[in-house]
Amino acid sequence: MKELDVSVPELFFIGATRGMAGAGIGLLASNYMAPETRRHVGWTLLGIGLLTTAPILATVVARTLQPRLTDLTRS
Repeated sequence: MKELDVSVPELFFIGATRGMAGAGIGLLASNYMAPETRRHVGWTLLGIGLLTTAPILATVVARTLQPRLTDLTRS
């Protein structure tokens, strides 16, 4: 089993960005607001959620791969 070293603030940030993306998808699939407003807000939340997930994902992946890359250069 793989272990990831993620701090509490990073975990919160990941959860918040995924929540924003989920809320955007939920608004796009619902009939809660006027169609025009719902589309604008839904696509905005989805876009922000997806765009802000990329940097934190890159940070966690880089930190996970760092020990492996260090081991390869030592051999």
